[in-house]
This record gives sequence, C-alpha cells and structure tokens, in this order.
Amino acid sequence: MISKECDKKDCPTLYATDRGTLLVQGDRPEDHGLTLPAHEGVVEIPLSLIKKAIADGVI
Repeated sequence: MISKECDKKDCPTLYATDRGTLLVQGDRPEDHGLTLPAHEGVVEIPLSLIKKAIADGVI
C-alpha cells in the first residue's frame, strides 16, 4: 500500500506492484458512460488521493 484516504480497510487506496504498476481500490461507478473491453473495468477514486500520494512523494 502506498497511499490511502482513511484508517478503515474499505476506503480508496493505491497499491504498488513489483511490475512497476499501480492497483487502485475504489468504488465501481455504474453510470460512467464509457465503452470498455470485457476484460477491463473502472473504479472511481477521489482526486485528493492522487494529490496525497504526490505530496507524500510516493508517485
């Protein structure tokens, strides 16, 4: 885990992998209006989480 927005287990969180990628934990919006391939999905996270990760120097 590199950054999260709260002290609970079920809140928006960024995870770093050993492949140089990020995993994102967040809410799955139902009405995103995007056309995605069957093997892909989206999650919604607060912009403040990205800003926090940048401010903390982790991304």
